[in-house]
Amino acid sequence: MAGKHSERGNHAEAAHCLVHSAALVAEYLNMLEDCRYLPIGCVTFQHISSNVLEESAVSDDILSPEEEGICAGKYFSEVGLVGLLEQAATSFHMASMYEAINEVYKILLPVHEANRDFKKLATVHGKLQDAFNKIYNQSSGWERMFGTYFRVGFYGCRFGDLDEQEFVYKEPSITKLAEISYRLEEFYAERFGDDVVEIIKDSNHVDKNKLDPNKAYLQITYVEPFFDTYELKERITYFDKNYNLRTFMYCTPFTLDGRAHGDLHEQYKRKSILTTSHAFPYIKTRVNVIHKEEIILVPMEVAIEDMQKKTQELAFATHQEPADAKMLQMVLQGSVGTTVNQGPLEVAQVFLSDIPDDPKLYRHHNKLRLCFKDFTKRCEDALRKNKTLIGPDQKEYHKEMERNYNKLKESLGPLITRKIPQLYRTLPAAGLQSSKRQRMELRKCKY
Repeated sequence: MAGKHSERGNHAEAAHCLVHSAALVAEYLNMLEDCRYLPIGCVTFQHISSNVLEESAVSDDILSPEEEGICAGKYFSEVGLVGLLEQAATSFHMASMYEAINEVYKILLPVHEANRDFKKLATVHGKLQDAFNKIYNQSSGWERMFGTYFRVGFYGCRFGDLDEQEFVYKEPSITKLAEISYRLEEFYAERFGDDVVEIIKDSNHVDKNKLDPNKAYLQITYVEPFFDTYELKERITYFDKNYNLRTFMYCTPFTLDGRAHGDLHEQYKRKSILTTSHAFPYIKTRVNVIHKEEIILVPMEVAIEDMQKKTQELAFATHQEPADAKMLQMVLQGSVGTTVNQGPLEVAQVFLSDIPDDPKLYRHHNKLRLCFKDFTKRCEDALRKNKTLIGPDQKEYHKEMERNYNKLKESLGPLITRKIPQLYRTLPAAGLQSSKRQRMELRKCKY
């Protein structure tokens, strides 16, 4: 498998095949003798990948050297273990996964130290230095593209056991949706016929009762890695956020009347969170989905996410090192430019002009108001940074952006500085609905 993956350029998958092999060998060697410098089994490899734990073996799984079986091969020895790990490190290097190389050599180094093999120790430390330098000299990590992920759903009895199954596919970096759609459509068309395979063009729920039973349907959706807040505390670097991935997410916009898109006040969003049986990268590039969770965002929550995304883009462009003036100006133009001012301003006018009738939305109302405060502060920081980067030929352009920002800030001011009064927040929902006059009086309050 490692050889086939290497031929196709799937070096990360090749490395994991070799790691799994090494873990199985370690399980075997650990049952034969107690060598402190050898890995105690597959558990030693869990820092490379959580998937390796599946190679855990019991005595009935592994045959003794006197018996004929799988463990009679040349790799089931200390030399074989070292060879597999060295090959894995090489494959990780070709995949630009330099952090994983360090974990592989953590297992190898005690073996070389126990054998007093100083030549190999010198070689390993040289490779480690090279790997760490490559990590250190990359400004953001974006120079390394580890893969693109897609959810693929299979529908139709033509697929047999695959019917109604979902998988996450790992594709080469920057693979477009059209590319994988064309490839899978062509692959299954060769098996079932050109007129049989059909691609479902959206990511909505599939109603099998509305499908032609004589056809085979594929639903392909771009997905992104998803992390809970607590996970992000540990997943700090770009590599951390692209390694050992088991959870993915895709979003589907919808309105209550069935349309995909509508006005701001009627735009909902469905977040679908998928959990796979194994973490990527794995020995395979396709892993089945074992759990699916859906979260529905109401229009105000959709607006909050959009504003948070704009704010994060501004923060990233402002603090990027080394500074990228073109990127900064592009993000700024998209935030305060005259052609887009209506975007953030319209969001504020739609959701912040009036106090929500539903008390359940009070928290979202205040959160959106704080999002706008953060957004305007980030715009100000970005303008200040841009002023230090521009040349004489861009001074007028910068002044125009400052004027646009001041207009936007002035328009947003009355909407984002007022809060929901304490009295209004403590009124019962029924009282709010029945006392229209009281609501009108409260809206006249000066906040």
